[in-house]
Amino acid sequence: MKMLYPATALIALMLSACSGAPEQPAGDASTTAGVTAPSNVATSVGGDVAAAPDAAPTAAAASPIPDGARSCTAEIGEARAKALADQCRMVSPATRPPCNVANSCAMMRDEVARSCALFADDPPAECGNPSQGELAADVVRLYYDAINSRDYPVAYAQWGGRGEASGKSYADFAAGFAGTRSVTVRATEPQDVEGGAGSLYATVPVTVDAVLADGKRQRFTGSYVIRRVNNVDGASAEQKRWHIDSAKLKAG
Repeated sequence: MKMLYPATALIALMLSACSGAPEQPAGDASTTAGVTAPSNVATSVGGDVAAAPDAAPTAAAASPIPDGARSCTAEIGEARAKALADQCRMVSPATRPPCNVANSCAMMRDEVARSCALFADDPPAECGNPSQGELAADVVRLYYDAINSRDYPVAYAQWGGRGEASGKSYADFAAGFAGTRSVTVRATEPQDVEGGAGSLYATVPVTVDAVLADGKRQRFTGSYVIRRVNNVDGASAEQKRWHIDSAKLKAG
């Protein structure tokens, strides 16, 4: 199943994982992270993302319907939202899955990805048969999709360690989206998936176009490094799922 997401959201955010100067994302309707001055988009884009933060940030608290998050129906229309909710219910093993059109599309897509990872050896037809490269690129699309819908818990969770790899606490991460109007990402499927030390890595090239609250436009190019634990004994479905490990963007 190849997930297509209306990716718009935060470029600097990802850079929040940067070990460099902190960024303060911005966030209007479809936010992106804004940095100290203009926005996370700019700041984040300016440097390399650190592999690990100096201090592990606080994990995001569970939030079924985050304040301000847009419903899937509002995002993509009633018919498409219902189809996504039906797919979500077909694959989710949860007793009370978040497969509801009142939730964000990102939340339901995240549940689909989580559930399909549980059935790695024999996934239901609704999971499709995506390549590892497609799955890695879909993480970036889902990340921006979540930011665009203001579902920051889902966006934060796309970083490794349930958000820790971003280098920010959830509160700082969510607060960073206060000055960007929208962001659109074009994520290209990686050419290679590499292995090392029990993990798989894929580099996803991206182009991010941001519109700030004042109407200014910015473009960033770079890549996200997406990581997952290899199929080693004892690895959980969550560990076998792709997550953002680091990011590197530059303006222009």
